[in-house]
Amino acid sequence: MPIREIEFLSEVESLRNGKEKYLVFFSSRVEGKLWCPDCVAVEELIYKTFGPEQGPSAAVVYVGQRSEWKSPDNIFRREPWPRLTAIPTIIRLSDDIRLVERDVTEKLLADIL
Repeated sequence: MPIREIEFLSEVESLRNGKEKYLVFFSSRVEGKLWCPDCVAVEELIYKTFGPEQGPSAAVVYVGQRSEWKSPDNIFRREPWPRLTAIPTIIRLSDDIRLVERDVTEKLLADIL
């Protein structure tokens, strides 16, 4: 199933009723590129895994620019959202299993699919 991308806070509420089974949290883009080096390192893996039509359903959620993300008031660091501590983060929604930062590897991602 193609990946849905959530770029604006106004779209975040749509995640509650979404059909996606996974959420992928990335840094936002600056001039077309993710500002977070760890996100850049796994971007290809994420799109290879979740991008194909027959792939698992996922939404990529952009957490904001560096200053927005670093703020303790960032919406994704608080309730009722997933209280993220780092990016990239992948969450399997059925049981809240997470891969965070360097845990996002091809092997560990395959293990949670």
